Amino acid sequence: MRCLCKQNETFNLKVEGDMAADPIWCRKCGCNLDLEDFNFSKGLQEEFIKWAADYGRWVDWTADKLVSDGIEIEEEHNRKGSELTDSVIKELGCRYSVTFSPSTIGKSYSMKGNW
Repeated sequence: MRCLCKQNETFNLKVEGDMAADPIWCRKCGCNLDLEDFNFSKGLQEEFIKWAADYGRWVDWTADKLVSDGIEIEEEHNRKGSELTDSVIKELGCRYSVTFSPSTIGKSYSMKGNW
């Protein structure tokens, strides 16, 4: 997995959802890494793809506001992301340092009162 880091390879990873991006990132330089570059089991890779595609469904992007129960939907998305991060740690082993970065978009919308 190549990234923008000086070493051209990273072992410091972050699991984070984003629109139209694979959910694995370099913690050092922030570049988005391809799921296919990792030797994940087929089941984990499929769960990641589904989880990533689900990102942001708690926001009505057209109206720029939270959907009904948006906070709960985001919290569930974050719980699943945390579980997937645990699975990544198990599959990649101790060579990698992996953290999870939960979504906070819903909370920022609710603080603005846009729901």
